[in-house]
Parts: sequence; structure tokens; C-alpha cells
Amino acid sequence: MFFPLLMVFAGAGDVMTARIPNYFPVAMSVVFFPIALATGMPLLFFGLHIATAIVLLLVGYGLFSFGFIGGGDAKLMAAAGLWLGFPSALPFMLFSVLAGGVLAAAIGLLFMLNMEAGMRSVSLDKALSRFKPSVPYGFALSAGAILAIPFTWWMRVGAG
Repeated sequence: MFFPLLMVFAGAGDVMTARIPNYFPVAMSVVFFPIALATGMPLLFFGLHIATAIVLLLVGYGLFSFGFIGGGDAKLMAAAGLWLGFPSALPFMLFSVLAGGVLAAAIGLLFMLNMEAGMRSVSLDKALSRFKPSVPYGFALSAGAILAIPFTWWMRVGAG
């Protein structure tokens, strides 16, 4: 229950403020370790979770360097990867991309509808130069993480 709640707060915060503070993914990552120990996570899975976080941090910073996502989103992606581990990171990324696409399309549509009203008084070149709506990708990462939870080691702890 703890991880999904953190992801909801991260996604909602990104929607409301358009940023994910550095302390949030760091706190998420720090809290992972005592919870993993308390639940008896095997060393192999513990290592896979850490490796997943490192890989997703590198992927996130690659996406950040090309301007696809923000720096906070990259750190949140890595923190979520720490909690989800491998192979759960694969559905996490798939669900995040799908949620991000839907979110970007919805925001783009709203932006275009607002821009249409303003284009009547501004030249087309000037109006189109401002066409870069901001997408709170932390929301999509939160949705992807929550949808990927059924595939995690955490869901198998009590099932065996």
C-alpha cells in the first residue's frame, strides 16, 4: 500500500505544480530498503530491484537529455524501478508510455482549443511558435507504476 500511495502523491503533485521535488524520489528510494528487509526480500530480488533502478535512471536521463521528460520525472522513474524491480519494469514502462500518450493527446487537444481562440487576434506564425504544451509526465509514470504492481515480487510475498 505504501508504494502506490507515494506514486499517487508524486503524480498529483506533478499535475498541480509541474515539478517533482528532488526530495520525493530520494525519500521513496530510502524507504524501500527497510521495507525490503522487513518483508524478507531475497538477495537476488533485492539486487534485481537495484539494477532496475540504475537502468531506469540511465533511460530517464537519456529521455531528459533529449527533452522528452523533466529531470524530476527521470528520478521518479528510477525510484519506481527500485520498488518494481525486474521484470515488472517492462509493464511499468509500457503502461507509462500508453498513459503518457493519452495524457499528451488530451493536453495537446486542450492547448489547441485554447490556441484557436487566441489565433483570431495573432498571426499564425506567432501562435504556432508557442505550441509546446507542458505534459506532467509524473502523472503517466504514476499510472504506469500502479498498473504494474500486480506483476511485482511484492504481490507474490503472501501468495506462496
